[in-house]
Amino acid sequence: MLHAVHHPAYVLPARGGSAYQHDKYGHVIELLRESGNLRLHEPEPIPRRWLEAVHDPAYVDEVVNVRVPPAKERRIGFPITESVARRAVLAPGGTWLAARVAKEHGFAANTAGGSHHALHDTGAGYCVFNDLAVTAIRLLEEGDARRVAIVDLDVHQGDGTAALLAGRPDAFTLSLHAEKNFPVRKARSSLDVGLPDGTGDADYLRALDGALAAVFAFGPDLILYQAGVDVLADDKLGRLSLTPAGVDARDRQVMREAARRGVPLASTLGGGYGDDRREIAARHVRTIRTLADEARRARSFVD
Repeated sequence: MLHAVHHPAYVLPARGGSAYQHDKYGHVIELLRESGNLRLHEPEPIPRRWLEAVHDPAYVDEVVNVRVPPAKERRIGFPITESVARRAVLAPGGTWLAARVAKEHGFAANTAGGSHHALHDTGAGYCVFNDLAVTAIRLLEEGDARRVAIVDLDVHQGDGTAALLAGRPDAFTLSLHAEKNFPVRKARSSLDVGLPDGTGDADYLRALDGALAAVFAFGPDLILYQAGVDVLADDKLGRLSLTPAGVDARDRQVMREAARRGVPLASTLGGGYGDDRREIAARHVRTIRTLADEARRARSFVD
């Protein structure tokens, strides 16, 4: 049984002129349903106090009340409408719920989230609120985890997550990314592995092996996995050269290492860009299904 977190409000109409389109999430849930053996969990909006635990309350207020200044909207990459604002508070609730479900079943996927560029007082790079940092802080503060690791394998560095969790001894941030890709100014994660343009499967997986050793040396009791599919060679905003088989191997490696240590893992969608949104959605679904399949191989779950 695959446990996935989804809310109908994750899906918004397509907008012209942007590489990021909210309508791909409709294709994701449709493809997940078609593949069967699925149990869906519906999130609630994240309580405002947890957004304000990592974000400037003034910025939270701007989003919630739909009055984000144009300069911040440009940095985010799209306007903050009422529907976008609602989605922005649901997605962190979804990542937190996925983590809670993963604690019970070993693995769960949020069909949104992964907003790793959002910073303390602004969104950026198609990210409004940083669901990864918000979820980590809530889990730690409420006692649902003692140590949380964010394994960010998006092609872009998780600068917002790194900045928001910097200095916390109970949180570990790994970012394995294309060094010359966005953002230009990198933050400092617990561990950054910047890869050269064109890195392929073999070199990527070797780098991942070393990075995961550091993650598990930290001793996390829960992992939040930013499972970006923008590492694929033909991604519109990527600079790496992984094949679909390489991404499958990446996802299996992450889940296998977590599962054999008994560490629950919750995944978020991460980046994936292209003109054919259904194809991009299929890539996300393949990652989710691969993670679930490897979880079943690695250990028994209570469904």
